[in-house]
Amino acid sequence: MLNFVARRLGVMALTALALTFVVFYLTNLPPNLEKLARTEGSVRMNDNAVASWIENNGHAGPVIGRYAQWLGVAPGWVITDDKGVTRGRCIDGGVKPEVAPTYCGILQGDWGFSTVFKHPVIQEVGKALGATGWLMLAVMLVMVPTSLLIGILSGMREGSRTDRVLSIFAIATTATPEYVSGVILVALFASATAGISPLLNEWGWIEGKTLFLGTATSAMDDITFWNFALPVMTIALYGIGYIARMTRASMTEVMTQQYIRTARLKGVKFRDVVIRHALRNALIAPFTVIMLQFPWLLNGVVIVETLFNYKGFGWTLVQAAGNNDIELLLGCSVVAVFVVLITQLISDIGYVFLNPRIRLA
Repeated sequence: MLNFVARRLGVMALTALALTFVVFYLTNLPPNLEKLARTEGSVRMNDNAVASWIENNGHAGPVIGRYAQWLGVAPGWVITDDKGVTRGRCIDGGVKPEVAPTYCGILQGDWGFSTVFKHPVIQEVGKALGATGWLMLAVMLVMVPTSLLIGILSGMREGSRTDRVLSIFAIATTATPEYVSGVILVALFASATAGISPLLNEWGWIEGKTLFLGTATSAMDDITFWNFALPVMTIALYGIGYIARMTRASMTEVMTQQYIRTARLKGVKFRDVVIRHALRNALIAPFTVIMLQFPWLLNGVVIVETLFNYKGFGWTLVQAAGNNDIELLLGCSVVAVFVVLITQLISDIGYVFLNPRIRLA
């Protein structure tokens, strides 16, 4: 097990380097740097002024060298202008050049400065991750038990009316995009002129104009059921169908195995057959799908967070991309790559606990 984990960690490190370099290269293409120069400098800058700004801010030179500086394995750039003022990647915030560190990159905890939010990138990413973390936790608490229950009930009674009804529900939720289900939920539960809210207000069942809030901005400060339910339901509905279908397929396959028939012929109760014999083996495939939901939730909440104006990781990623905030985009990419690789490692290790017969090689 330790050898397997060590090998996987080595592969993960190489994968992270490759992926972050691709993102760094794409975000540092000349058009992006020129746009950044005109945004931070002046839109009326000529080509010579743009080239001078790019060079004076450390964006010139080979991509490999700049990537190494951003990563923190090469000394940060240092430039002294005509007035004798020394500037550099590691010389910020009034730090004197003679006492400034030589290396200041991702590995040293220096993620750069956001040109949009005017704060350190690590601070903005941390705040956004905290907000999205609560959203992901709520979604997983709703999505995983519900989808597993639907999949198990369908797989236990393949071809029955219950199976058909639950399968139709699972397919319908998966086929409905989040931007559609989100709008439908807002119209049904958070509209003062449509849906059930006007009726509930007329009958005196609710005090406000709407049952739920159509925006989750207030959840940034205080999470309540009324301002958090709609974004959670929007994300959970889309994921429930996919996990439920995978669980049903796995459960159906397991229920046809010989050892299940043997247990039934021995007179074991159907409930005990499902819980003791079928369920553990049937959860192997859904477990992988469930672990894949974490990177999907981290990057796939872009639509939902934008729709409900919830300032989490997805919303921050949209702001960074829309405003050409290169440092913030790179910081978001680091987090996304890390989450994907860690969840894959946990998924592989989890196989052993679900089925010890699986050999790690």
